[in-house]
Amino acid sequence: MPILNVKVSAEKTPELTRQIAELLLDLTTRILKKKREVTAIAIDYVSHDSWVVGGHLLSEQKKNSFYFDIKITDETNTKDEKAQYIREAFAGFERILGNLHEESYIYVQDVRAASYGYGGYTQEYRYQHG
Repeated sequence: MPILNVKVSAEKTPELTRQIAELLLDLTTRILKKKREVTAIAIDYVSHDSWVVGGHLLSEQKKNSFYFDIKITDETNTKDEKAQYIREAFAGFERILGNLHEESYIYVQDVRAASYGYGGYTQEYRYQHG
């Protein structure tokens, strides 16, 4: 845990996938203090001709964009940690993709411990049974 769902306006390559995964693993473990070994990342690549911001294709704007959401257990991170995470993630994608559209989004989703888990157990169960 956690799970990250990522969309990137780029052509898929193994190198780009590794760069994005390493960025997100670093930020998620360093800032949010999540365990690397249970962090999952799914990356989808979207053509610039299939991504619209403000009614205009990214290909027309000659910009790049990304979106990702991360689900974390509620009450495990502070507002300051989440704000730092969002800042550093945006800066990291700017370094990787370049020419980043400001309308690139990060959603840190706090999920109730009794409603979320992996391996068949909720986070609440894991907390209660240490």
